[in-house]
Amino acid sequence: MSPLLFFTNQAYHLITSMASFSSTVLLFLISLMAASFIAVSAGTLYEDIDIKWGDDATCGAGFQSKNEYLFGKIEMQLKLVPGNSAGTVTAFYLSSPGPTRDEIDFEFLGNLSGDPYTVHTNVYTQGKGEREQQFHLWFDPTADFHTYSFTWNPKHIIFSVDDTPIREFKNLESIGVQYPKNQAMSLYSSLWDAEDWATRGGLVKTDWSQAPFTASYRNFNANGCIWSAGKSSCSSVSSSLILADNSWLAPELDARSQEKLMWVQRNYMIYNYCTDTKRFPGGFPAECHATSNS
Repeated sequence: MSPLLFFTNQAYHLITSMASFSSTVLLFLISLMAASFIAVSAGTLYEDIDIKWGDDATCGAGFQSKNEYLFGKIEMQLKLVPGNSAGTVTAFYLSSPGPTRDEIDFEFLGNLSGDPYTVHTNVYTQGKGEREQQFHLWFDPTADFHTYSFTWNPKHIIFSVDDTPIREFKNLESIGVQYPKNQAMSLYSSLWDAEDWATRGGLVKTDWSQAPFTASYRNFNANGCIWSAGKSSCSSVSSSLILADNSWLAPELDARSQEKLMWVQRNYMIYNYCTDTKRFPGGFPAECHATSNS
């Protein structure tokens, strides 16, 4: 069966067929609801993304932005795979190309029906990650759309859910911590099979009888600096954009946002690399000693 792309009622539907281990044709479905870019990246979702499909179950299906960005706020509304989603990963992330890539990740790890999703976050610089923090959510992410966003500027990266910050990664180059600031990144999203690690460390496998697995997307907003032909659309971050009142350039969280961040981390964080003594028996990475990143 060949990949199929069709358009109905202001929505994109991408169906990618893949052979399973039992040679049964399996389907992953991504619904891209009508949406638009704003501010610097004006246009429509249909004009500014490329649909991608994989050749096998591991690759899955997804999309990629046509633009690359060097700083900005990127957000989208997602409704995750419902029911028994164990073994599947819905990924929503920024990445540059190549083995020394920079990357900022949201990955939503599926689970058995009734069990909570795990939100897996990571930051890569020059191809090195290992900065994972994981969270549960305070709502059912399969019941309705919710907004997931990256705020990325020269000072820090903020991961947010419905405008509530869940993680902050600060630029700590002053103490020798690498920070993604030199490579422009595209937005990607995909739905793929990761049954070897996604659910309870791979103990729970994908139930292929539950296919097709469906993730839905809408309201993609990109407010930031487009990188093209070696130049940024923002000629001066320090002058023109600040004067335009771009809040994503704020160098730190305000007091209210700090309170929200601490509330999430106290109540919903389930893993923090900065407290994993088995993983780092010789001592934690340098950024872990800064309270804002730990």
